[in-house]
Amino acid sequence: MKQRIEWRPADTLPERREVLLLQGIPAGVDPSGRIISIVESATAIYLETAEPRALVADISQDAFARVYHGEGSNAPVTPVEAIAPRADALALFVATVGAGVTDRIRTLFAQNEPALAVMLDAVASTAADRLTHLLAVRHAAATGGADGQGRLTLGYSPGYCGWHVSGQRALFAYLQADAIGVTLNASCLMDPLKSVSGVLAAGPADIHRFLPGYEFCADCRNRTCLGRAKTWSVPAASE
Repeated sequence: MKQRIEWRPADTLPERREVLLLQGIPAGVDPSGRIISIVESATAIYLETAEPRALVADISQDAFARVYHGEGSNAPVTPVEAIAPRADALALFVATVGAGVTDRIRTLFAQNEPALAVMLDAVASTAADRLTHLLAVRHAAATGGADGQGRLTLGYSPGYCGWHVSGQRALFAYLQADAIGVTLNASCLMDPLKSVSGVLAAGPADIHRFLPGYEFCADCRNRTCLGRAKTWSVPAASE
C-alpha cells in the first residue's frame, strides 16, 4: 500500500545542536550571539517556506531485491543485501522539505547574504534527514510496535553503503515520486535538493549491526552507520 504523508514544518525542525554540528560547531561549544541570531532567522525562514511531505510504499523482499539490484552497479558485497532478507517488513520512501526552501537559499546567495543562506541550507539538510527518522518511527509503529526491546527500524539510501546512486531510478519508478514533486536529474540527484529516499527496514536490532569494513567504507566521509546505531541504542558490534 502506498501512502502520502504530510507534516507541519514545525514537526520536522531539527534540533539546534544538529544544525550547529553541520556548521562545524561541536556539542559543548557555546556559539556567539551572532550565530544564534542567524540560526533563529534561518529557522524562521524554514518554517515559512518548507512543505515537508513523503511517499511510502510497503514492498516484499523479492520485489525489493529487484529494486535494489537496479542497474547492476552496486558494490559486490553490501550491508543492505544482508539486512533486507532478515527484516520483518520493508518499505520504500521518498521525502522532501519542498522546493520553497531551496529557492530561498538561492535567493539569499543572490542577495549577498551568504551567512544566512548557508545556515538555512544546514537547517534544511538536517530537517530532510529528520524526515527519514520520522518515517522510521511511523513504520515501526505500523509493523509490530515501537522500536525498542530488541527491535529497530532504520533507513538505507542509494548512494550510501554500496547501494549505487543509479538505484534511484528503480526506486523512483516503483514509487512514482513525481506525485509529491520530487524528480531525478541525469545524475540521479533529487530535485528539490533537500530530499531523501531509500528503504526502511524493520526487524530485530541485530540485523542492523555491521562493522565499517567494506571496501567502500574507506571512501565514506562521516561513518554515520555507527553513530546511528548509538543514537538508537544498538549495542556496538564486537570486533
